[in-house]
Amino acid sequence: PEARDPSLITTRMSMARSRRALSTLRNSMIDCSKVHVRPDRHGGLGAFAACNIASGEVVEKGVARVLTNVDGNENPYVFTWSDEVPNEHWAVGSGCATFYNTCGHEEANTIVERDFDKNTFQIFATRDIQEGDELRHVYKSKEWRNCFASLNIIM
Repeated sequence: PEARDPSLITTRMSMARSRRALSTLRNSMIDCSKVHVRPDRHGGLGAFAACNIASGEVVEKGVARVLTNVDGNENPYVFTWSDEVPNEHWAVGSGCATFYNTCGHEEANTIVERDFDKNTFQIFATRDIQEGDELRHVYKSKEWRNCFASLNIIM
C-alpha cells in the first residue's frame, strides 16, 4: 500500500533532509545564501543578490577574525573592527562580505552592523533589492583610510 510506495518513501526522506538542513542553517553563524559573487562592471568582483531581498531583511550574517600585524590603512581587504578613528583593529569577514563594493550614501542598498564583542556582523537591506542587483554599502572608513583615497576622488 501507500506506506511501501518507493516514491513516497523517497519524498519523505527528502523532506526530512530538507528540514534538517534548514535547522542547521538557522543555527549557523555564517549565512550568505542570498548572495553570490561574480565579476562587476569595474573589472573586479562584486557581491550580487541571488534572490529578491526585502528592505530590513538580513542579507548575510557572519563571523570576523580579528587580525594582528596588519595595516588596514594600506590593505583594502580588511574591515575596521572598532569605532575608533584612527582605527587600530582590523578583521577579515566570512562569506561574501569582502566582495561588497562601496558607493555613495544615496546608492547604498545595504548596511553592515558589527558586534565587536562577539566578533560577528550582519548585513541588512536598506531598501528592496531585486535578484541580480549589486549589493553595496558605504565603507565605514572610506573617508580616512589611505587605501580608499582614489575612491573618494571618484565618488
